[in-house]
Amino acid sequence: MSGGKTALGLDTNVGALLCYLPICLVSLIYSIIVIVSDKDNKFVRFHAFQSLLISVIYIVLIIVLQVIGTGIAIALESAIISLLFSLLFFAVVIAFLGIMIFGCVKGYQGQKFKLPIVGDMAEKWA
Repeated sequence: MSGGKTALGLDTNVGALLCYLPICLVSLIYSIIVIVSDKDNKFVRFHAFQSLLISVIYIVLIIVLQVIGTGIAIALESAIISLLFSLLFFAVVIAFLGIMIFGCVKGYQGQKFKLPIVGDMAEKWA
């Protein structure tokens, strides 16, 4: 872990935690602020990029599931299809929250963990 403070004056572990905090878009807003303002702290920048990439994937996946699920359910007039897509939607939300909470814990502990694919991209961009 990089010691010291972020550009906003927070401890690096608190900064990494905030990158993943899934409450009212805190993770998205803080990650963007870190990416723009903190050019020196590679630890927090890594977590900001990884969190931002996870969030973008989540948002795209949710939109795609909603559009496809609604379209298929309307076209086939099937409550079963609608239920299956609702369950899939719920599973994606739970997985996202699990990843973000895991990121909060690991970031606060000062550990750098890399998620598959996204972690390598975040490390390269940080």
